[in-house]
Amino acid sequence: MNKPTILVLGAGYGGLTTVVNLQKQLGENEADIVLVNKNDYHYETTWLHEAAAGTIAASKARYDISNVVNHSKVSFVKATVQQINVQEKKVITTDGDMTYDYLVIALGSEGETFGIPGLDKYALSLTSLNAARNIREHIEYQFASWSLDEEKDDSKLTFVVGGAGFTGIEFLGELGNRVPTLCKEFNVSQEKVRILCVEAAPMVLPGFDEELVEYAVAQLKKKGIEFSIGTPVVEATPEGVKIKVAENEFEFVKSRTVLWAAGVRGNHLIETSGIENNRARVRVEQDMRAPNFDDVFVVGDCAFLFNEEADRPYPPTAQIAMQQAVVVAINIVRLMKGEETVAFVPELKGSVCSLGHNDAIGDALGRKFTGKSASALKKVIDNRALFLVGGPSLVAKKGKFRFL
Repeated sequence: MNKPTILVLGAGYGGLTTVVNLQKQLGENEADIVLVNKNDYHYETTWLHEAAAGTIAASKARYDISNVVNHSKVSFVKATVQQINVQEKKVITTDGDMTYDYLVIALGSEGETFGIPGLDKYALSLTSLNAARNIREHIEYQFASWSLDEEKDDSKLTFVVGGAGFTGIEFLGELGNRVPTLCKEFNVSQEKVRILCVEAAPMVLPGFDEELVEYAVAQLKKKGIEFSIGTPVVEATPEGVKIKVAENEFEFVKSRTVLWAAGVRGNHLIETSGIENNRARVRVEQDMRAPNFDDVFVVGDCAFLFNEEADRPYPPTAQIAMQQAVVVAINIVRLMKGEETVAFVPELKGSVCSLGHNDAIGDALGRKFTGKSASALKKVIDNRALFLVGGPSLVAKKGKFRFL
């Protein structure tokens, strides 16, 4: 009998964790595991805000895929996925066409602009490691340019962050920590720097404990960060953003730097794949399979799974993606053996949101955490994610050990 081909698209948290678990459960002659990714490295998406603000080097947030896959069991193909056709069981890539017996779609997310004019052209977004590098260099350039500018255009030192969810708040925490260093380096008075967070919703960190949110906002305000809540962005231009501050009342904020962190959608390839979806996210079955396709699994940001108990979808977090991936690997092996699949039952361990290197808020293990204890917990979580993929050696190489 021919060995089945298991084709995994994407080496983010979901895809790479699927492959690592498959290689543990299958022997060399049981299946051909093929991992396709446009880069030959994995980057920690949950660290991108640090790389973008410049509080860690971009190289810290990445590691080579070759260091964690078993090459006797896994074939890695560096290529960009161009099209998915589940009817024909075919995937078109820049390295050629591929077929499969089992397909795992783990292509991650893309920024969602909600049709707001100008955002796609004039706003920056934390969509990749290179995007984070670009943001860091852009911010540093604004400081350098202002220093050399005889007219002192203060819009160069005005930074607008759209979105007060996890990504926006964590980036604000890091940027707030970096600004004093940048001011010293470029001889800029810190009073000249303005950081504004704009959020359309009526709250910061929706779904988080109210007491912890109050702590987070207070801590960020101490760093000089302003909040404009309930004020949606209605347009972005090269000169800044237009926000709605009241009914029929608008304000234009001049800024050379607009970071958009107000939502994501699934990968656009989902929309033409032949799989039923909404905003490129697939409402998967309990065993993580796509509806009406027994050989297609969807994991991570491309998957939509409803939490009936909380009456809202499970958040597209790294924690959830890695747990889904474990179940996907189990179910592929079970299908190969002719056994019934098992349902994905998430083990929600809580949430921790960083506010900078040594500050955070957390609602985990049935307790609330703030400050350095929450920050330490965040680093433990980050190190655990590394351990689950690459073991102790990866933790030793890339882990976070500066707890104070």
